[in-house]
Amino acid sequence: MAKIKASENGPYLIEIESGSFEVERDTGKELIEKKTIALCRCGGSENKPFCDGTHRKIGFSAKGANIKIVEASKKI
Repeated sequence: MAKIKASENGPYLIEIESGSFEVERDTGKELIEKKTIALCRCGGSENKPFCDGTHRKIGFSAKGANIKIVEASKKI
């Protein structure tokens, strides 16, 4: 199961228990062997879709939130 968090004033953090991330860009596919990745949410990263810390330099401000993935069979 993946955990997704919009960090306060920062990136989206996506954490997985096992496996890896595959990111497809115009330049090709990239396999990332990490359990957590940070995705840009401020729009200023020079390494999109990943966060490069630019949010701190530009004063990005946004509330944090935990995002849950609800399986189809568990919808309310």
